Amino acid sequence: MPKTILIGAPIQSGAAQPGCLMGPASLRTAGLPAVLAELGWQVEDRGDLAIGAQAARAHANPAIHDLAETAAWIGALTEAAYAAARESDRPVFLGGDHALAAGTIAGVARAAAEAGAPLFVLWLDAHTDLHTLATTESGNLHGTPVAYLIGEEGFSDYPPLSHPVAPENICMMGIRSVDPAERARLRACPIEVHDMRALDETGVLAPLRAFLARVRAAGGRLHVSLDVDFLDPAIAPAVGTTVPGGATFREAHLIMEELCDAGLVTSLDLVELNPFLDERGRTAKLLTDLTASLFGRRVLDRMTRSFG
Repeated sequence: MPKTILIGAPIQSGAAQPGCLMGPASLRTAGLPAVLAELGWQVEDRGDLAIGAQAARAHANPAIHDLAETAAWIGALTEAAYAAARESDRPVFLGGDHALAAGTIAGVARAAAEAGAPLFVLWLDAHTDLHTLATTESGNLHGTPVAYLIGEEGFSDYPPLSHPVAPENICMMGIRSVDPAERARLRACPIEVHDMRALDETGVLAPLRAFLARVRAAGGRLHVSLDVDFLDPAIAPAVGTTVPGGATFREAHLIMEELCDAGLVTSLDLVELNPFLDERGRTAKLLTDLTASLFGRRVLDRMTRSFG
């Protein structure tokens, strides 16, 4: 029986809108552990991580807030994710704001490297999160994890990164809000980006299948980082960074079903769920259903394509 480990990360220091600290509890209330167990997975819920009180830390960029807390969360999540990746088939990290990915991906990248496999990342988000500490104008550190993870300079205030992710191993889908500094950084690095116009033109399957083929050919592990704002706010209102024009219900489920069929996903983030902004738990229920699709829920059984 395959095993998943659930780890809650009630982090909201990287965001401006309070409420993400309730995300892990909301996902559990929506029935996520029971759903995964019903799908044939052994589920170990390790509860929520916590950090102690942190002394305030100043930065040359005066916009930045909660730097010490965010750095502490990244350090704690790196160690927890590393252990979970070694001890289960597909850990799931329940957020919390997207700053958590700086820790979860750092941890699973370390585990992948020790296993001799490259780590690939599917970034499902309205934003690229490619700011450094110097370029963020909002000071919201949930906009920095990708720049940190690919080894950009300017992150001496974050924990040392043992295994950076190769930028060419990152595929972003659903992008529709990019700041000028992030746009310049994208031009200078080989991250694969499919904004919503591109997905309108091609659909989600063609670029996703091409990316999965690259993961398979490299013998890689695949981490999926799913931000609520990847989804259209009409179906997922519980996020503090809503951007109109996101993925539809069926597009999101199709992506998860295709990921399930490919059998390459080795870890998952569920981030930016803010239950304070939700409508009777509908976003938490949708995230639970999307996770179920990734973990094997089907309306009808159908033959999986051969990859031999």
